[in-house]
Amino acid sequence: MVRMIQAGLAFTALAGALLLQPTLRAQDNMKQDSMKQDDMKHDKMQDDKMMQDVKAKTLETGKFHGKVHATSGRATVYQEADGKLVLRLTNFKTSNGPDVHVILVATKDAMDDANFLKDNTDKVELGKLKGNEGDQNYEIPAGTDLTKFRAVSIYCERFNANFGAAPLEKF
Repeated sequence: MVRMIQAGLAFTALAGALLLQPTLRAQDNMKQDSMKQDDMKHDKMQDDKMMQDVKAKTLETGKFHGKVHATSGRATVYQEADGKLVLRLTNFKTSNGPDVHVILVATKDAMDDANFLKDNTDKVELGKLKGNEGDQNYEIPAGTDLTKFRAVSIYCERFNANFGAAPLEKF
């Protein structure tokens, strides 16, 4: 009888441990997500501080509109005191996707896929999209002619798709 009680207690303890394990993993995942969000907030604060400390001059700006996916927010080109150009996306939001990039396009707007996707349309790669939501900065290569590159595109290279675009206008 004592052995049955001991076996029952052992079984109960094992079952309890197995049931608690997913809860502990979920808590760990929540902690990791919280830490990632804190890191992103810290990066955003540093980006904001950089833009304010340097007293960057606003050159051009435009609002995103969706093409293949809902895309919103604002793209703004700043010139820092040392002459560097920076593209800043604010209140930005788009869909997740594989191999998504931020590019400048030599068109007034990147609405027309037929023209936008042609190989002869000049583009300047600014880098992989850092995140599908939130404020983020991209350095514009020195010598980029902003009178030629008039739109920012969120472009999925794998599917050759323009997620969304922001036509730029003088500020």
